[in-house]
Amino acid sequence: MTAGALDPELLDDVRARVVRGGVDSSGAVREAVRDSGRVLGSTALKVLERAARAELLGAGPLQELLDGPEVTDVLVNGPDDVWVDQGRGLERVPVALGGDADVRALAVRLAAIGGQRLDDAQPSVDARLPDGTRLHAVLAPLAPAGAAISLRVLRTRAFTLDELVASGALPADWTGLLRALVERRANILISGGTGTGKTTLLAALLSLVGAGERIVTVEEARELAPHHPHVMPLAARRANVEGAGGVTLADLVRDALRMRPDRIVLGECRGAEVREVLLAMNTGHDGGLATLHANAVAVVPARLEALAALAGMPREAVAAQAAGALDVVLHLRRERGVRFLAEVGVVGRDGRGELVVRPAAWWGGHGAFEVDPPVWRELTGRFGPW
Repeated sequence: MTAGALDPELLDDVRARVVRGGVDSSGAVREAVRDSGRVLGSTALKVLERAARAELLGAGPLQELLDGPEVTDVLVNGPDDVWVDQGRGLERVPVALGGDADVRALAVRLAAIGGQRLDDAQPSVDARLPDGTRLHAVLAPLAPAGAAISLRVLRTRAFTLDELVASGALPADWTGLLRALVERRANILISGGTGTGKTTLLAALLSLVGAGERIVTVEEARELAPHHPHVMPLAARRANVEGAGGVTLADLVRDALRMRPDRIVLGECRGAEVREVLLAMNTGHDGGLATLHANAVAVVPARLEALAALAGMPREAVAAQAAGALDVVLHLRRERGVRFLAEVGVVGRDGRGELVVRPAAWWGGHGAFEVDPPVWRELTGRFGPW
């Protein structure tokens, strides 16, 4: 047996010891190795302990990829078709997962670890693993080629604005603007596509909030971990298999209002909860922040209208509420593997009363940024100088 391998018999023995309780995976490996009569050195034993944890509590052969310091996504399209994103875009990696049955078994086990069911009757699942990793998996026939697994890694470290500047995520001249927006309690919406760094920027901005303020965060599952001494996280709960016990983001926003918040933060606007956030920001809860999926600042109004429609809000009400609630949109893009703050927009209404977000400044990820002078002057007049 090689140092990194766990033969099926030994793995079954370790699993049985863990299930019986009273011993963790590392202790179970030691006991199983001792009782089997094998003799292993300390290095080989540590490798086996890591492999056992990955097989029993983690992502098995994918765990080493998930543990990579720069990895944000691990995607499995088939037994020999595995991809990772380490900040440079998707790259194929040489990881063999066995056969189709092995990929399916891994998907089912990961779903179970996340407390969800995945089988022929329920062939797709969204779940959160104990370490915060997001799991999405689908089985055949939804995925005709076989089970497919998507894993999004949770990175809890909060970056400073200076670190974001150094990484090319924003121009140095904008750090003063972002600090002023937070300090002067602007209501901020962070928009962008998947994987553009919305949560990263949100955590960096929350780290600028004064230590004497109480931040209440509302998320589907906890991702935000800002450098701040007083953060109260709230996480939604899915309904059980009987359809009972669910707690929505909208429910949690209403709960947050009763928790003496100085800042209410919604990790992502994705449904009817947008109504609750807009109402909160319109009733004295300034300095709120939220994120939203959108392709550009100009389409943010349409996205808000579509989400608010799920809560039964007519278009006119959305325009009135959003224009009164939101001050600034910060829009992120990802190009050539680089995530960066591309646009700063000012929220308002046009002459017809329609909700609009007017770009005040934009940046291409390098060089100097450009501004629309009238809108930029309006922005600096409200929240400048910086």
